[in-house]
This record gives sequence, C-alpha cells and structure tokens, in this order.
Amino acid sequence: MAKDLYDSSSEAKTLLDSANDILGFKITDIMFEGTADELKQTKVTQPAIFLHSVVLAKISDSFSPDMVAGHSLGEFSALVATETLAFEDGLKLVSQRAQAMQKACEINPSTMAAILGLDDNVVEDICANINEVVVAANYNCPGQLVISGSHKGIELACEAAKEAGARRALPLPVGGAFHSPLMEPARAELEQAIDATVFNQGICPVYQNVSAKAETDIELIKANLKTQLTAPVRWTQSVQAMVADGATTFIESGPGKVLQGLVKKIHREAEVSSI
Repeated sequence: MAKDLYDSSSEAKTLLDSANDILGFKITDIMFEGTADELKQTKVTQPAIFLHSVVLAKISDSFSPDMVAGHSLGEFSALVATETLAFEDGLKLVSQRAQAMQKACEINPSTMAAILGLDDNVVEDICANINEVVVAANYNCPGQLVISGSHKGIELACEAAKEAGARRALPLPVGGAFHSPLMEPARAELEQAIDATVFNQGICPVYQNVSAKAETDIELIKANLKTQLTAPVRWTQSVQAMVADGATTFIESGPGKVLQGLVKKIHREAEVSSI
C-alpha cells in the first residue's frame, strides 16, 4: 500500500515517515511489505487506509475540490483534505477511533450484513420489528443497505429480508456492529479525543455521514463526527445532496474504486475517476 507514492514523491515520503513517529510503530513496513493478516490488525487497517487516501490528495496537483465527502472512516480523510483537520491530528483521531472500536467489539460481540435488492424503507421496517439490536447502518446506494447489530439480530433480519424478497442477505466478515448503538463505548471515548483536537475552517464544505448535508460550521462538524460511530452512514443521501448542489464529477482518493461504483449507482450521469 502506497509504496509507489513513497518512492516517487518526496512529500509522500515525508508524510508517511512522519506517520511512523505519530503512531509509535512503523506502519510503513506493514503497508509496504506486510501480509494480509498484518494489514487487518485493528491498529493498522484504518490508519493505513487513511494515510493512502490523504497522501494521494496531498500530492495531487489537480486536487481542488468544490465539496468533499467520505464514507465512514473516509470522513476523517475528507476533513484533512479540506484542512479542517491537520494531518497529524487526523491520524491521531483515526488511530484512537480504531482502538476504541476494537474495545467496543470486545464488550459487545456483534456483526453486520449486506441486504441487496430491497427498498431502504423495507429494510428499516424489518429492523424495527425485530426484538434485538439491529439497525440500518450504511445506506450505500439504492438497493444496497448494510445492517448492523447483535449476532441474533442480524440472523433474524437476514431471514426476514430473504422472506421479503431480498436478492441477497449476506453476513459480512467484520468484527463488530459498526454505526449502531452497540458502538456507544467507542463513541464516548472518541468524543473526548475530538474535544481535545483543534478544528479549523475548511477550504470547502464537507457532506457528513450523519447529516448528509453540506457542513462548514466547525462546531456542527465536530458534533456530527462525535455521533458518527453510532449513527448510519447516509452515503446515498450525501451523494444525492451533492448532485442537487451542483456536483457532476466525483474523484475518489484512496485505495480501490468502491465509491466510484456506488456513486454511479446513485446518479448514473455522474462522471467518476480516481486521483
């Protein structure tokens, strides 16, 4: 991960080397040469994705957004890209977030599942009628909604979704019920870290997961960021709001092309590409 950037850009090298000092271990060794299992370590995965995304944006000559958004973890990358958060502060928060989420997973063993082929309101009704913790967590695109909750809740919801005509109800290989009430211990821990961090006026609006609206007010951005771990990722609604506000071209900064695919499913006329 990001080895090509490290080798070809002095700015990327400086940022990635500084990440080792900020985190207190050589994350670059794992990113460049680590195994899949090493990359999946809680302390590594989220910071590594964050670093790849931010470094791409930082070294791109063409990066001059009118608006930004990030999916879950990506919201932190977006806030650094808009200079709302300093690189060091963003990385520290991402590291603290990852560790807080891991602790919450250990307190409340739980999971997630992808429901494909049902309208959002149908999935919401299914979750509401199950006597377990299970909620809509990621509104990824029309017909693709990820649910989050207890193991029993996810099992019952998947059964109900199939009975309701879902094309697929697929349990996901994740360690916890992210973006659900079961992440409350992590939310409380991250809230303290956010309160201790300096936020600046950004260069453009950020469309946040919680509100799915353009945000520029620093206190509101902080409040939404605190709520993010226990609230759903409203990606579909965020992209729709960006389109309504004039967005025609979406450029993804980070590993992979998942968000480009989601954007096209939300708005077929959108132009999508990578940095």
